[in-house]
Amino acid sequence: MWERIKGQIETCWDKHSSQTSTVITSAQLAGVAILAVGVWVKVDSGSLLGVLDNIEDAPAELGQLANVAYLLIGVGVVLLIMGFLGCCGAMKESRCMLMLAKEILEDLSEKVVASIKKDYGNDGSLTSLWNGTMEQFKCCGFRNYTDFDGSPFQGNPTISEVIGCFNMLLNLIEDNAVIIGAVGLGIAALEIAAMVVSMVLYQQIGNK
Repeated sequence: MWERIKGQIETCWDKHSSQTSTVITSAQLAGVAILAVGVWVKVDSGSLLGVLDNIEDAPAELGQLANVAYLLIGVGVVLLIMGFLGCCGAMKESRCMLMLAKEILEDLSEKVVASIKKDYGNDGSLTSLWNGTMEQFKCCGFRNYTDFDGSPFQGNPTISEVIGCFNMLLNLIEDNAVIIGAVGLGIAALEIAAMVVSMVLYQQIGNK
């Protein structure tokens, strides 16, 4: 099945290379957009919170937007770098760049979990960010409470909820912001498409 899909993608690449380049370029644009939002939230967080306070029936969880400015900046930078690597890798036919873009995408979730285990309870700013997020969203960890295995939190639990914050965030987006959810899914689909295209190009270059 994979061989058939790969063949179809290769044929599509040969006939529609400009569209493929558009996918990779769009990943860069998504990174720029997220980076810009993160910088705006960080610089103008006071005004943002003031706007949220004036919105009737606004979910209390929206107040956490000011705490994720650095996360948005980080994600934006990563997407921008991935788009750059994918674009340059396709233009220069560099297998190294294409593989690097794929590895970055695969390592993102692993690094989040590793950061929890290593720095939670030791890094004050990270601990405060996670505590505020978990208390606000009534969740525990990135995937679930097992993310804290081996961390200082394991021996001193204070939150009884065992649902992962990632799933809680998805639920929040689904319940309170359909447009945000659509944008998020679009970015995710874009990144998956960019990764698949990168791998096809990687194999094509290797066969030359």
